[in-house]
Amino acid sequence: MQTIIRKPVITEKATMCSESLNRFTFEVDKKANKLEIKKAVEKMYGINVVDVRTMNYGGGASSAKYTNKGVIEQKSKQWKKAIVSVADGQTIDLFNNY
Repeated sequence: MQTIIRKPVITEKATMCSESLNRFTFEVDKKANKLEIKKAVEKMYGINVVDVRTMNYGGGASSAKYTNKGVIEQKSKQWKKAIVSVADGQTIDLFNNY
């Protein structure tokens, strides 16, 4: 099976949530469910996961490319994001693990 956790999402909002609320954001496999994500994070980082939230993105018509053959519309990339809540007193160091 493919790896469930693809990469951490490092944005201003995700960093703020990780510092203040102990919530960490990851890009995960589209077919993974919450239980699989929870087990993968616990195994990878050795911490206790309290809650997992998932969101699906993309798939709609996004941008039009202007080519010499005319205008071509292209669908945006589909991906899934998981926000993982960690138990109090535990943290994930995303910058030193990769």
